[in-house]
Amino acid sequence: MGRLGPTEIILILVVVILLFGAKKLPDMARSLGKSARILKSEAKAMKADDQQSAPADPPQAGTQEPAARTIQAAPGDVTSARPVAEPSDTTKR
Repeated sequence: MGRLGPTEIILILVVVILLFGAKKLPDMARSLGKSARILKSEAKAMKADDQQSAPADPPQAGTQEPAARTIQAAPGDVTSARPVAEPSDTTKR
């Protein structure tokens, strides 16, 4: 299998446009970009949590819980921001 030439790329684009329609393609690209931004911010938040999750001293039993954290889809994008419930050590059974 060789590389794709310009003819093959044009043929693939025509098939995609015929399958999804010209009106759906911008919406699909927008959704894909938004998903990529969310994935990137979640990965960044997980990496920051991993760096902060190794405390030198174990937490004391009577300490206060930290405030709820908010993850945003992209910097400055407050419309899709959502609070994140941190897992607690005490569970009721």
